[in-house]
Amino acid sequence: MTAYGSQEMSAPLMRVLMRRPGASLSAADPAKWHYGPTFDGARAVHQYKAFAELVEKSGTEIIWLEDEGDGLADAMFTHDPSLMSDHGAILLRMGKPLRVAETALHEKAYAERQIPILGRIEGNGTVEGGDCIWLDAKTLVIGRGVRTNQEGIDQISAILAPHGVTVLAYDLPLWQGEEACLHLMSVMSPLADNLALVFAPLLPAAFYQLLKKRGVTLIEAPADEFHASNGLSLNVLPTRPNEVIMVEGFPATKAAMEAAGCTVQTFEADALCIACEGGPTCLTRPVLRRAA
Repeated sequence: MTAYGSQEMSAPLMRVLMRRPGASLSAADPAKWHYGPTFDGARAVHQYKAFAELVEKSGTEIIWLEDEGDGLADAMFTHDPSLMSDHGAILLRMGKPLRVAETALHEKAYAERQIPILGRIEGNGTVEGGDCIWLDAKTLVIGRGVRTNQEGIDQISAILAPHGVTVLAYDLPLWQGEEACLHLMSVMSPLADNLALVFAPLLPAAFYQLLKKRGVTLIEAPADEFHASNGLSLNVLPTRPNEVIMVEGFPATKAAMEAAGCTVQTFEADALCIACEGGPTCLTRPVLRRAA
């Protein structure tokens, strides 16, 4: 069986890299990590278990990174330190200084499983996985903002160009400031090849126009729930086309996806996702997505 490969966003999730939070999250200083008022380390660990069970029940194999007290509280958000392609992993360089050391955890996990490294972001370049969306197998869209800079985008373009991949970059708004996390995937979640959940007011206009031109049906995320959740109502993980996992407590967003034909599972996440600024997608690094 193929061990790796993913140049799409919603095909069946066969294999995923995840980090079970433990001591590093439980002992995290909310002020240092920019965690919100609902943060509770012990409850966050408990809520994560429920999320992991949903992923496992979908039939996905989980490659586990363990939290052995290295102090990297955000490392549970495995979506960001690396990006998977059909030709191997790309090791990214985090735009949040506290997270730079996380890339080494991914490199080690890939090496242990003989998953090749296609390239890495170096020097002053920064790219975070949450800013990267495969529009199709030959088109990678990247959000340029606080976490991902032009130098990083240029490097990833050079890494992927020999494999026929075009990289398109769009500017993101500052929104809540430099300390907050606004990724491209904060404003668009692919649900299937031709279906996405978006918050249009923060979507780069040219990207919005491209999606419409491509014939992607756009579900507008309800604004009140988007703002109440600091954008986490929109952070939705497809385990296969039209089958998704989202955080609990946002019924209008859930209903909008169900009306478009999606099956939606939820988990309690106020102490985990809402507080720590990362949703179900952020908690996973797809290693293999393939049609079953």
